[in-house]
Amino acid sequence: MATAKGKALDRKKLMADPIMITTIVLLITFLTLFILYPLAMLLVDSFVGEGSALTLDNFKRIFKLPTFNTAISNTMKIGFTVGIFSTLIGLLFAYVEVYLKMNRVTGGLFRVVSLLPVVSPPFVLSLSMIMLFGKAGIITRHLLGIYDNSVYGFWGIVIVQTLTFFPVCYMMLKGLLKNIDPSLEEAARDMGASRWRVFMNVTLPLLLPGLGNAFLVTFIESIADFANPMIIGGSYDTLATTIYLQITGAYDKAGAASMAVVLLAITLLMFAVQKYYLEAKTAATLTGKASRARMLIEDKSVKIPLTIFCTVVAAFVILMYACVPVGAFFPTWGRKFFPLTTKWFNLVFTRYKGFKAFGDSFMLSLIAAPITALLSMIISYLVVKRNFRGKGFIEAVSMLAMAVPGTVLGVGYIRGFSGGVFHTGFLQGLYGTGLILIIVFVVRSLPTGTRSGISALRQIDKSIEESAYDMGADSFRVFTTVTLPLIKDSFLSGLVTAFVRSITAISAIILLVTPEFLLITVQINEFAEKGEYSLACAFATLLILITYGAVLLMNLVMKYFGTSRKIKEDR
Repeated sequence: MATAKGKALDRKKLMADPIMITTIVLLITFLTLFILYPLAMLLVDSFVGEGSALTLDNFKRIFKLPTFNTAISNTMKIGFTVGIFSTLIGLLFAYVEVYLKMNRVTGGLFRVVSLLPVVSPPFVLSLSMIMLFGKAGIITRHLLGIYDNSVYGFWGIVIVQTLTFFPVCYMMLKGLLKNIDPSLEEAARDMGASRWRVFMNVTLPLLLPGLGNAFLVTFIESIADFANPMIIGGSYDTLATTIYLQITGAYDKAGAASMAVVLLAITLLMFAVQKYYLEAKTAATLTGKASRARMLIEDKSVKIPLTIFCTVVAAFVILMYACVPVGAFFPTWGRKFFPLTTKWFNLVFTRYKGFKAFGDSFMLSLIAAPITALLSMIISYLVVKRNFRGKGFIEAVSMLAMAVPGTVLGVGYIRGFSGGVFHTGFLQGLYGTGLILIIVFVVRSLPTGTRSGISALRQIDKSIEESAYDMGADSFRVFTTVTLPLIKDSFLSGLVTAFVRSITAISAIILLVTPEFLLITVQINEFAEKGEYSLACAFATLLILITYGAVLLMNLVMKYFGTSRKIKEDR
């Protein structure tokens, strides 16, 4: 009864607040127009034939295409293989960090490995793999004298994606392992169980939902990946690349829309399992924060082999990333490596319009980042701190973009806005402009910022804001003067994350970008496809420097101006 009265009171306060009502209406309109509508248009194009009649002809047609059936099979094989490998390697890294006593060198390598995928474009490792192990590779041809190898295809994609995505599993599983109460494992050890038995009978059962969660997240990322299969896949087609080629090569927009719906159905199914089953089960399985510090394993028979394996893998990943800036200084790739030269960087800015590419990418990402961060905080605030009809809709739709592959979203925007909304001409002016690229950047980064904001807001007591309302402040003033300052670390993190994700994006925008705008990632992809790896490396190196600089700047701002600094000063 008290809960019902509280909800009724919250709704009454909400209806008396015109600013909040306007914000909710505008937010629902934005989410509907730029997330639900493009996906709905894909469904319409897929299921509606001539004369507006419902039909399955488009699906029947694409399923008869040998390339499409092969692409589905290839995509699922890669997704499952990468998901398993990434989860296992991520678990091993997490276990070594949480349970073993590490030296500073190994700990530093782990931190670098966890950061590199964040600050680099998603296809950097494909370039490195080709340069190190391709037919003209430094290791295969010039060191080992192997000429008939092929790094392209299934195993090339699997290795590159595993090295790219396993740090995500590592960061997820590290947090879960830290939350397991060590007394559970130590009780089993006291009863005479070996470390292996303790791990299999105590640790692993507690961790299984988290492992499933990590697997599905990696699976979704893998099957939605466009850039890596495009560069290193060779003739090995995946759904993401097949959709792209169906539009740019076959000019079959209806067929591409149907293919996109198939890929979307797979990712949505996996996302639903991960979001509504495994995440809830993970939270219920663990015991919360550990009651005391864990006794770290110092047994050399366990410590030495695990540490050596993880150190070698971490060092190899760092070598792969280091290969990109080094490759940008080689005079002629594949034939001459010395003396080192800066001619490729000069060509980037003189012949290949590097200033325009970096300027356009920087400008669009810089506009999208604060919009994304602010929208994320507003959505988080409404979800956590307000009760109203439509709250579930806002949360679900804002998170939906996480499950939508970039290529699918790009096709949806083409079908949804090339002729205007519902082909009426309304908002047709968006298509082919920088504004639609900014909107795509915002939509793609929104789920990450929203999740971060929700986590931060749940730690703030409701009474802090209620006291401001009692003193006569409206919702806008409370949000800007009370709530936002308390979560500014999360806001800054969301701001930089959105900037980095936007400036390194490719799958969602490669179908939407026009000659009016030159984007860095599109340039890198174009040069890599042509085999001009030194130029691609030069562009990628500059891009990595920009993104890494943005992350360092965020860390400095949070260190000297964030909420954590205030807490330290107060103490």
